[in-house]
This record gives sequence, C-alpha cells and structure tokens, in this order.
Amino acid sequence: MRLILALLLLAVTAPAADKPNVLFIAIDDLNHWVGYLGRNKQTITPNIDKLAARGVRFTHSYCAAPVCNPSRAALMSGMRPGKTGVYDNNQDWRPAIPEEQTLTHAFRQGGYFVCGAGKIYHESYKRLEDWDDYMKNEGGLPKVPKGQSDGVGGIKFAALDCKDEDLNDWHIVNYCIDQLGKPQEKPFFLACGIHKPHMPWNVPKKYYDMHPLDKIELPPYKKDDLADVPPAGVKMAKPDGDHAEMIKSGRWKEAIQGYLAAVSYTDMLIGRLMEAYDKSPHKANTAIVFWGDHGWHLGEKDHWRKFALWEEATRAPLIWVVPGLTKPDSVCERTVDFTSVFPTLTDVCGLPTPAHLEGKSIKSLLADPASAWDTPAVTTFGLNNHAVRTEGWRYIHYANGDEELYNETTDPYEWTNLAKDPQYSGTKAELAKHLPTLNNPVAGADKSEEKKAKKLLKKTKAQE
Repeated sequence: MRLILALLLLAVTAPAADKPNVLFIAIDDLNHWVGYLGRNKQTITPNIDKLAARGVRFTHSYCAAPVCNPSRAALMSGMRPGKTGVYDNNQDWRPAIPEEQTLTHAFRQGGYFVCGAGKIYHESYKRLEDWDDYMKNEGGLPKVPKGQSDGVGGIKFAALDCKDEDLNDWHIVNYCIDQLGKPQEKPFFLACGIHKPHMPWNVPKKYYDMHPLDKIELPPYKKDDLADVPPAGVKMAKPDGDHAEMIKSGRWKEAIQGYLAAVSYTDMLIGRLMEAYDKSPHKANTAIVFWGDHGWHLGEKDHWRKFALWEEATRAPLIWVVPGLTKPDSVCERTVDFTSVFPTLTDVCGLPTPAHLEGKSIKSLLADPASAWDTPAVTTFGLNNHAVRTEGWRYIHYANGDEELYNETTDPYEWTNLAKDPQYSGTKAELAKHLPTLNNPVAGADKSEEKKAKKLLKKTKAQE
C-alpha cells in the first residue's frame, strides 16, 4: 500500500515527460537592429545572435499592433485588436480579455506552474491573479544627474555612471535565473519581460563606449520620403514632432548611439539568462520563445518611435528553440505575426488550443522552415488601419481609404508608394483579401481602474 501511495504521489508531483517547460522572453521596443538579421551593421548583439543560432530565427516576423499595450494584449490573448477593441496604450485591456482567454490560463489549466517577472503586459494594467507567482518589486532606474542632458524632447537618452545591477532589468533576469535553477514539481511557464531598449536609453557608459559617436551612421533616409505618402500616413508619422526637433538639435547620431547602447545592455542580460539556462537541470526539456513587442523608427520616414504601419515600426525579432523539434541555425523567411505565438505554444506543449484564437500555429515552420506557408502577417494601428505583409509586398489600408503599396524585393526601405499605379491593382486586390473584417469599436475602460491606470500612464507617457 505504501508503495502504491508513493507511486501515486510521484505521478502527481513529477513533471509530465511530454510537456516541455517554456522560457518566454519578451523584449520591449527591440526592432530588427539585431546582428543575426543584418539590417544594421552597427548593432552589437552576440548573445542574441547565439540564441538565434540555437533554433529557428524568423527574418519576417511582425507585431499585431505597433504599440506596447495592444501588441502584448494580442499576443497574450491570441486575438487581434479588431476583435478585442484594444488599440492603444491608454486602454485597459483587462475588461476586454477575461482571464480564461489568456495564454497563462491555458498553461495553468494544462497543469503548468506559471510565473514571471518584468513587462509582459503593459505596465499600467497588471493582473497578478493570472499568475501562480510574479515578481512584485523589480526596482527602478537610476536618475540622470542634474546638469546632464537627458535627450532631445521626448527622445530620452543618457550615458550614466552606474552599474549594470542598478537597472530594474538586472533584477528581473535574476528572478528568472533563480526559477531556472530550482527543482520544479510541475512543468513550468517562465516569462521574462525585459524593459530595455525601451526609453529612456539610460544605461552604463560602457555600453555607449561600445558604439563610439564618431563611428555612428544614420539609418537609410530619403529626405522627401513622405512626398508620396497619403495624408493618413503622414499624420501617423508626425514629421513636425520628434524628427523636426531632432534635426534642429543636431543630435541625431547621439540618439542612435543611445538606442544601440540600450540594445547592447539588453544583449548582456540575454547572455546572463542563457548561461543560467545552460546550467539549468531543466534545459533538455525547456523550449524558448524570444520576441519583441514591435519595431521602432529612428528617423526613417521622418518618424520616431513606433505608432505607424511601415516596416520599421512593425518588424521585431522572433526566435524559437524547441528540443526535439527545431534544428540549430535554421532560418525561416516566411512572414508571420505574433498572433501565432499562443497557438504554437499550445501545439508544441500538447495543450488544447482555445477556440477564440485568431492566429495559426507555426509548428510546421519550426520543424521545416522552408515548408509551404500562405498566411501573411497583419498589423493594426487604431480602428480599421491595417498593414498586410507578405514576403514580397506590404499593403497598407487606412480607415479613410488611403493606401500604400511597397515592393519589398526592390524597395526594402519603402521609399516608393505604388498604390496609385494601375499596373499593381491586381496585387493590391489580392493583398486586400487579407485585411481583417472584424473591426470592433474601441473597448471601454474599467472605470474603477481607470484613474489608477492614468496615474501610471503619466509616468510612462513621455517614454512611449
């Protein structure tokens, strides 16, 4: 009888052999300036590049929304902004997405221990009850000393006399390192949400020194780039805002240096995390998904930040490492968006895939990156503004009917808008078939939480 009881206890407490653990790494505001993508030769990301070499790296991966809050809400719910009504940062996603529709709920229902730290959802709207354990106090950021410049207008950057561990991201990674080293009774889902390279690009000076100012090159730029962009696109670009102020300041290269420095700091954190992964007793049965929440403009098209539907704002890294499925140093050139993350994780981990999901599993691409795939990436910014991205084309359709069309093969920086050229009407029509048909109105906020959220948003508004 004792032997039977012991065996039953073991069955309850031992992780299921067919359920891999998940290390879920989210990076904030990291665009395609990572070494392995080759888009920018100035970036220094050896640790992210090594992670990419462990499995499948996607060269055409796109956010569901080029804004923190709706991008993360879409990924974590598997539903696009048009379905939830969550389009921007000032909306509380929680009333629109009940707990039972989240990625964390699917894993908890599947018998996983679900824990995390840092920025997974937008910081203003946390719902800790979605987690079995979550880091409560991640710390803050060192301040820029009085008299030292903190950037140009809303674009914040400064090289600081501080240590790596003075930033909150260091402690977020520490939490995850501790979890990787612990014995676990259940399979685990561990989320690591790193803030950098989100502004402010205030990191230790040694990361600025890795990118000497006299070596900094500006991104590819065409002075009259917005001349063929329709009014709706120009309105999103806001060329008279951040970019005009940056040009006036003469500090464009300094801002680029700041972003590169913050990316290099982030890369250091990934190196620490992967070292712990390699030492972890769970390594052999732990899958990794690494993703950025959206891209970032640094002056291309007279635009800064995200908040647009072009390549720079919508493209972000995506890396998968799945023991027994992915092969090292694999490259997938298919276009995917991040609504695929939820269904792929449930597929890979042998969990039921909820019916409400709008994305498709890309497990077939993880097994064979060259396999057939006919689903384009779709990105939404605001009500009824969408971009459809295939391997060869980007089509943008705005709510007012304005359009943009770019041949990505011959025009990778999207300098020539072909939307009005009649010879491409057939191409445009084919791409338009993939525009979302569900465009629900903007979701209302939970009034009891709205005041609290607005206070938090005031702290981050300048940074966003």
